[in-house]
This record gives sequence, C-alpha cells and structure tokens, in this order.
Amino acid sequence: MLTLSVAKLVAVVGGELLGGDEDTMVNGLAIDSRDVDPGAAFVAFEGEKADGHDFIASALVAGARAIVVTRDDETVRETLATSRRHDVALIRVEDATRAVQDLAAYHRERLLCPVIGVTGSTGKTTTKDFLNSVLGTRMRVVATEGNMNNELGVPLTVMRAGADTGVLVVEMAMRGLGQIARLAEIARPTAGLVTNVGVSHLEVLGSEEAIASAKGELVQAVPATGRVFLNGDDAWSTSLADVATAAITRYGLGETCDVRASGVGLSDTGTPTFTLHANEGSAEVELPVPGRHNIYNALAAAAIGLYLEVSLEDIVCGLEGATFSAMRMEIFQSATGVTVINDAYNANPTSMRAALSALVDVPAGGRRIAVLGDMAELGSLTELAHFRMGEYVAELRIDVLVTVGERAGRIADGALAAGMPGASVRPCAAPDEASEVLDDLLTPGDVVLVKASRVMGLERVVDGITEPHV
Repeated sequence: MLTLSVAKLVAVVGGELLGGDEDTMVNGLAIDSRDVDPGAAFVAFEGEKADGHDFIASALVAGARAIVVTRDDETVRETLATSRRHDVALIRVEDATRAVQDLAAYHRERLLCPVIGVTGSTGKTTTKDFLNSVLGTRMRVVATEGNMNNELGVPLTVMRAGADTGVLVVEMAMRGLGQIARLAEIARPTAGLVTNVGVSHLEVLGSEEAIASAKGELVQAVPATGRVFLNGDDAWSTSLADVATAAITRYGLGETCDVRASGVGLSDTGTPTFTLHANEGSAEVELPVPGRHNIYNALAAAAIGLYLEVSLEDIVCGLEGATFSAMRMEIFQSATGVTVINDAYNANPTSMRAALSALVDVPAGGRRIAVLGDMAELGSLTELAHFRMGEYVAELRIDVLVTVGERAGRIADGALAAGMPGASVRPCAAPDEASEVLDDLLTPGDVVLVKASRVMGLERVVDGITEPHV
C-alpha cells in the first residue's frame, strides 16, 4: 500500500500544498470516493460523466486524509471548511492522471517483490487468472482486478502491493504505440509475458507488425537480469525474442518449447486435458475452463510458476483450482437447463474462433447455439473478418447462429454463403431482440455461447437467458 507523508506526496507529484500539515501521513490512494479507506488520499478527476471534485465531501466522510485536486475554487474550499476536518491536506496538481502515475512509480521503487507484466492480443486476462492461482499456492499475490489494465488501472494495481506481497502480476493493455512502454516505466517488470500477437486494435495500429511492435515494448522493458516468456507456437515470437535483452522461455505444443503440453484431450465435461512437460518433470492436468486455447494460457502460467520456484505439484493444483474473471469463458447452467458459455467481455477473430471451437467441445444434450456480436477495432478487415467468421460457424456445423449488431450481420452472411440453412441463422439488431429470439428458441439441454466485443453489451443476452421474459 502506498504510504508517505503529505510533504513527500507534494514533492512526488510536483503539486502545490494549499492547506493542511505536510507531516500528515497518507496510507493508500483512491480515485473513487466509494473506495476511500480511512487515511487515504483521494484524487479528484474531472471526467466526461462525473467530476470527482463533486465527491470530495463523500471522500472526507470516508476518512480521506489528503485531497488532490486539479482546480482550487470556492466550492472545493467550502466543502473542506464545512467538513471541519482540520487534519486534511489539500493539494493541487496540473494533471491528475500523471499524479497517480508518478505516485505509483515512486511506490514501485520501494517494492522488493518480482513484478510480472502480462500483455497480448488474446488470453492475457485468463493467463493472469491462472497466474494468480498458481503463484497463490506459494505466496501472496497482488494481481490486476477487472479491467484495471490501462493508464490508471496499472498504477492503482501497483499501489496495492506492499511489503508482504510475494509477487505483483500486472496486466497491460494498449490501444496505441508507446502505451505499454509508459505502463512498463511505472510497473518496472522483472519478467514479461506476451501471450500472442493478433489483429486486435488493428483499426488503431494499422498492421500486425505495428501490434507486434507495441507488444514488444514489454519485452524491451524487461532487464537483462529478468526473463521473457513467449508463446513458442506464435509466428511473432521470433521477432519479439530479437528485441529482448533478458533470457527467453518458450511455452507451447511444439517439441522445442521449454514448457510444453502433449496428449491433448477433453474431459467428460468438455474441458481440456493434457500432459505438462518441463525440466522439472511431467504431470497430468485437467483445466477447469472450456477451450483448447486455454492450454496456452495455462502453460504460460506454469512456465512463470516454475521460474519463481513453484513446485510442479503446486502448479497443477493452481491450474486445476483456478477461478476466472467475469465474462471470460464463464460456464454455468441456467435454471431452465440451458448451458451458457459467457465469453461476452471482448472479442477479436482469434478469440472468437477459439470460443466457437470450445462450444463444439462442450457436451450437449440439445443444440449448440452461437450468439455472436460485433468485433470492434478491426479497421479494413472488418467486413472480411466477420464474413469469414460466419464461414467458420458453418464449417463447425453449429446448429443455430444468432448475430447481434450491424457488423455481425456479415457473420450471418458468411454462414449462409457457406451452406448453413437459412432457418438456422437469426440476425438481430440489438441485444434485446436477440434475447427475445432466444426466449422462443432455447430448450433444456442446449449449449449457448455468447461472444462479442465489450461495446455490444451482450451480458444483457446472458441475463435474458438466466431470467427469460414472461
């Protein structure tokens, strides 16, 4: 946890102390007044939807000991005066985001634990979840929560770590060149993992080469004394290895990988099984989540676990006992007897194909139904990627396809062009329409995959399955 005096806080952020005692100690930091713990600093952000300056009173009630603002006006001063909290420091900064980042960088310098940076076009959150479980068998883990993987989420994650932290796992997302480099400046990873390079964010970056370069910023940030972990079966791993100064560990299915899987199969419930091989020996693994693509995520976690001297036995326990972030291959059965695979958090062509393959693997007493929404940020590939996804749906012989959104309409077109019967393809404009279609369509024993980019909000479709309209 971030701990420092007000005087040091002011110095780190280059701010101006407007009131309060510079000797006051601050413990922790929050950017949401609902997350303020007694003694913490509250940073007021002026956002598009809300202005943090309007919530200073709430932060004071929660026990904030320092208030960091970007404006000093009569309303702010009156709020502090009304609170009668004479122990509170008021600090003004020019840039609230930069202030949070600078505080995180200051805090990071005082951490003694290993820091693992995780990025990739797909699988980074699931890999982080596997890592959390594997490393948690031996040490206290602080890891990214939810979508806290951006310019604010990474600093806040870093500041959650403390003297008792055994390892800090930081997921790093990006939407442009230089962003991961900046996050790495703050987190200073001692090891880095790139799960893969795909076409996510193509609209922003323009090419796979640019995406690989952006992911490579993490590889370059790892010091020579650290370790870089790469998917040995990914075509871009050689290019990524070329920019590394640290030693490389490769994982995958290939014989030359340092940590690899063989004998891949499926359990009775449709989850992957395999034999894990490493220098430390071999072990049988049954994953708790569907999708053969998750073998790579599990191997990445195993490789890092071995690097941090977790035993092979504990690694297997961690992999088999892992729990996962919401809406990432989350599988459950509804009260009406329908099996739901909720993978609605995000989507790109690679992850959508993997999820469709997982749908085929899950045992079904009834039909297999794919509910697929728009994939965002594909740029010039938008039309073709959606159309080919429809062809893939038809190739897998999925029983029913429900599409949601204008772009996803091309998935329907591709499926029809590949020979899927018209009665089995149901294009919908919005999630609510898809829910109504599913109300009439679903029967006990069916298995439904729900997958789309986050902007589509397909969790509403999942909610509609669990609570059908009357």
